[in-house]
Amino acid sequence: MNQKPILQVRGISKSFYGVTVLRNIDLDVFPGEIHAICGENGAGKTTLMNILTGSFPPDSGDIYFNGEKVVFDSPKDAQQIGISIVHQEISLFPHLTVAENIFAGRVPLSRGDLINKNELNKRAKEVIKELKTNIEPDEIVGDLSISRQQMVEIAKALSSNCKVLILDEPTSALTEAEAENLFNILEILKRNGMAILYISHRMSEIFKICQRITILRDGEHVWTKMISDTTIDEVVSSMVGRKLDNIYPEKGKKGDNVKLEVKGLTRKGVYSDITFKLYEGEILGIFGLMGAGRTEVARGICGIDHVDNGEIYLNGEKIPINNIRSSIDRGLVYVTEDRKNEGLFLEMSIAANIIAANLKQVSKRGLINVNLVTSISEKFRGNMNIKCKTIEQSVITLSGGNQQKVLLSKWLALDPKVLILDEPTRGIDVGAKHEIHEILRNLANQGIGIIVISSELPEILGISDRILVMHQGKIVRELMDKEANEELIMQYATGTKKDIMHL
Repeated sequence: MNQKPILQVRGISKSFYGVTVLRNIDLDVFPGEIHAICGENGAGKTTLMNILTGSFPPDSGDIYFNGEKVVFDSPKDAQQIGISIVHQEISLFPHLTVAENIFAGRVPLSRGDLINKNELNKRAKEVIKELKTNIEPDEIVGDLSISRQQMVEIAKALSSNCKVLILDEPTSALTEAEAENLFNILEILKRNGMAILYISHRMSEIFKICQRITILRDGEHVWTKMISDTTIDEVVSSMVGRKLDNIYPEKGKKGDNVKLEVKGLTRKGVYSDITFKLYEGEILGIFGLMGAGRTEVARGICGIDHVDNGEIYLNGEKIPINNIRSSIDRGLVYVTEDRKNEGLFLEMSIAANIIAANLKQVSKRGLINVNLVTSISEKFRGNMNIKCKTIEQSVITLSGGNQQKVLLSKWLALDPKVLILDEPTRGIDVGAKHEIHEILRNLANQGIGIIVISSELPEILGISDRILVMHQGKIVRELMDKEANEELIMQYATGTKKDIMHL
């Protein structure tokens, strides 16, 4: 890079309770670049970003901004000089307007210390205009989609004279189209001279939009390179400290037995005539853009949400619809995409979460058999390679990948016949993804029916033996593994190809 770095990190180290999480980190960030920060969960990415944004101080080392040494006593100090972060978890006030969120704590006042709403909306509109989005300043944030809320988060960062923008897993809840819109905005910001630190586990995104990449592993800086000078394989092996010979496991062999059959499942205004079969030994992938109805279909099959018509057969036996308890008792379960809000009890222990859906097995006359709980939990801790100090550890203290393993264990403890998994690797690192994919393939090989819903095309192509593509509430195409590719899937998902079929 010919120009001087806007942000420099020299010898940053940090420990918590005697455990070193960052060790002598050096980093240069230049104006007008998108710089990827990659590493497995626990590599130190979040800790480094928290130090750069003033959330807590380093134990040693220095930060330089435009060549001058800076010390942050709070996040406000970092924001004032031009460093802002957009976290993976949206942190807006849902009941306030877009403008009130953008200028939270900095609203313009009129005489009498009243909010000057005209000036507030005017300033917000100017910031929103930079993002080329049609969000209105007076819209209530809680009424916006996740992707539009994320635009508000970015607008909030830009409103504080942002020169270095940190994005943490910005596309984890976005569709392909929404992600593309974000990439276009980042390209504009980059051309305008902004430095962008981009944290993501999605290799395809990093190689598409970033110019440089830094790898962290176990709290140490491994290397920094130009994207053009490295490969996805090198990045992955450097992150995990070992070579992953195959990112995705070998494909399975479809048996003759039908594990699950869905006939004519319909929910008026949401999806219609959903018909397909899931065979023993295969992983069936379902792909569709936002609004296609993927999640809604899965929840309908499992009796979570109401359906108007349709039939469901599990191992040849017709089962009741619109009855979640009946579905679970028969071995048909849904693993939610939102593990933090819908899947896990974050403040409770690993053991309590694993047996949460299966209290009948571990209790008698209202009393829980603690020894049995421990035995079951330790079994899944080992089988799923859950990395923890003890099964009494709170789930909230685990990495995203280990939380996902606990969630999967919770449902596997029921000995299910069919698992429907919605975004099973969202927000987890490449090493944990690899483990989850291996687990799913092993489950399929053992005879459990597996359906995977994913917004990541590489994942759908890599894990699935057969793919169903949805568009506007209908299954529009079935693709076998060998004929499927990203372009063909997107043609059907966007409605470019419209040969609607009944399976």
